[in-house]
Amino acid sequence: MAFHTLRAAPETTRIGVFDARFPPILTIASGDTVEVQCVSGRTEVMPGPHSGFTIPPALAAIAAANPGMQSGHIVTGPIAIAGAEPGDALEVRIDRIEPGADWGYNMIRPLAGTLPEDFHDTHLMHIAVDAATRTCRLPWGTELPLAPFFGVMGVAPPPAFGTIASKEPRLHGGNLDNKELQAGSTLFLPVHVPGANFSVGDGHGVQGDGEVCVTALEMCLTGTLTFILHKGARLAMPRAETATHYISMGLNEDLDQAMKQALREMIAFICSRTNLAREQAYAFCSLAVDFHVTQTVNGEKGVHGLLKKGLLF
Repeated sequence: MAFHTLRAAPETTRIGVFDARFPPILTIASGDTVEVQCVSGRTEVMPGPHSGFTIPPALAAIAAANPGMQSGHIVTGPIAIAGAEPGDALEVRIDRIEPGADWGYNMIRPLAGTLPEDFHDTHLMHIAVDAATRTCRLPWGTELPLAPFFGVMGVAPPPAFGTIASKEPRLHGGNLDNKELQAGSTLFLPVHVPGANFSVGDGHGVQGDGEVCVTALEMCLTGTLTFILHKGARLAMPRAETATHYISMGLNEDLDQAMKQALREMIAFICSRTNLAREQAYAFCSLAVDFHVTQTVNGEKGVHGLLKKGLLF
């Protein structure tokens, strides 16, 4: 089991897209751990030279190599796992997440977010981050504890999808924006191409469920991830778990349909772990599973179900 380091650079990142044809830039073995640097931002959202904030060199280099870069997640990867094949499942253990800059930003964009009809102007604010205290300070003085996670974690999509935007989360994962996926949690993804080809980015320092204005505390993060391959462990959708909960996910442009998918995924999970009938699992979800709105701003909306560990037998 080896340890690898993958730094963000123009040649190790892609902006705003997933595609099964993208070749891996690193190949590892199942059980290996990778420290992955991820950066977020573009020239228009970076703080000015007199702001007192520091622009990470990797972010500056990527911005310089992509002049005119508009909105789009900067994702580091792909990372291939040797032996992964379609029909397998990839377990991604999120061991550690650390701030990669002393600032982040939040932005309201016209025609985006949950209330585009109410907010018509661009509004950008820079937010100071204190890595030592694990806090951030909003411009009006409110201090929030950091709860960092990666908004985008995904494998290559099915080849038939072609090139797809990173904005919409789909069955390959991608822009899940699930705040439960912090250090100590685990994400499970279905594999669609040889190697799986995992990419990660869109660092969030803190976010509320819903991510209603279209951005969280967008910032640079460095994650330490361990990859475990499960042969033949077919998954229909991404799943996750934390130290305390099992998590199902639903994704659809219709929030009602996303809810139904998250519920069906949780019923299937319960039935796979117990001898309960589907009717019993359905009733159990009504009694013991909490369903949260993950995000409402990515085209494909998200709902995730939370089942407390220790309740299954």
